[in-house]
Amino acid sequence: MTTRPTVRFLDRATPPHIFTLIVITGLGALSMNVFLPSLPSMAAYFDAEYRTVQLSVSVYLAMNAVMQIFLGPISDRYGRRPVLLASIAIFAAATVGCIFAPTIEIFLGFRMAQAAIASGLVLSRAVVRDMVPQNEAASMIGYVTMGMAIVPMIGPVIGGNLGEAFGWQANFVLLFVLGLAVLWLTWADLGETAQGRSTSFRDQFSDYPELLTARRFWGYTLAAAFASGAFFAYLGGAPYVASNVFGLTESQFGLFFGAPALGYALGNGLSGKFSVRLGINRMILWGSLLSTVGLILSLLVSLGSGDSPLGFFGFMVFVGLGNGMVLPNAMSGMVSVRPQLAGTASGLGGAIMIGGGAALSAAAGFLLTLGTGALPLTVVMLVSSTLGVVAIVYTMNRAAQVVAT
Repeated sequence: MTTRPTVRFLDRATPPHIFTLIVITGLGALSMNVFLPSLPSMAAYFDAEYRTVQLSVSVYLAMNAVMQIFLGPISDRYGRRPVLLASIAIFAAATVGCIFAPTIEIFLGFRMAQAAIASGLVLSRAVVRDMVPQNEAASMIGYVTMGMAIVPMIGPVIGGNLGEAFGWQANFVLLFVLGLAVLWLTWADLGETAQGRSTSFRDQFSDYPELLTARRFWGYTLAAAFASGAFFAYLGGAPYVASNVFGLTESQFGLFFGAPALGYALGNGLSGKFSVRLGINRMILWGSLLSTVGLILSLLVSLGSGDSPLGFFGFMVFVGLGNGMVLPNAMSGMVSVRPQLAGTASGLGGAIMIGGGAALSAAAGFLLTLGTGALPLTVVMLVSSTLGVVAIVYTMNRAAQVVAT
């Protein structure tokens, strides 16, 4: 019978306390969205176009995607603890660079380096798998990643008020202070959990071709990518819409911005309650449809009675609800296509998902111009969500064909 290893808080000779893993994960989520209400004022500070400043979201996501592929294998070889400590230290140093960057180009360079904090989410899951048996891992990972649902609700509220009171740099000062605190906590509490060491990176990447030729893997991956893509497009375009279309202050935007996170929390709850009963395919389909219907309604309201903050942000709850139903089930599906390649599938699928999100985030920023209102952003999100429906319908048909044969 397998038992959990002994955990003593602030003892780096034992595995980490779950609080430490939650904090590490939450810092990554906070760095993604805390400064979003300040994007318009950052554009004015750097004397740059909004679409250029908005790349601070896109390049961060792009680097995050790249790191998803490599962080797991690197930590398998060198250990979770040194990789996490190095990543958080790089994040803190890059945050200082963001604060004092004299030009938008230099700022974007440091913003890319900030994506090192992606190790928090990737390696927290790996640490959990190291610590507990498989049947306990899903529950524990749910607690660890709850910061991904809570932080998007409170982050922009904090960032909006900080930016309004002290300027956009205050958001990055907050990230720097928290980065140092999390670095110390990780050093003091996180003992090494990886028992073995891989001897070859080549062996770890040799399984990718088998996954890339599996149609159902692509189906689940694209369903997740297009569902989350609608949200990432929202990340890229919502600050512009809030400031230039609705004239909201940074603090007001912070309050409206968390609407999708409310839906996401509800969608996660529905997934936990009904996924076993209904099956992952039906949950993904219903989640994709709910997101798509919400965006259709948003589009119709915008075309009929014009844009309004409540109308636009209110319907974003459907996007979060759909993501909460789609993502846990799609991730479960992509790692189940080839069970023996579950770890590889998780990293590769996550990289594709985040990379697609980076592209859609950039597209939203480039399409939004003065006079267009929120319409381009809504259309981009609707197209992405609709493609998610197509992806899961294809996957369900493919699964039916496999059963039939």
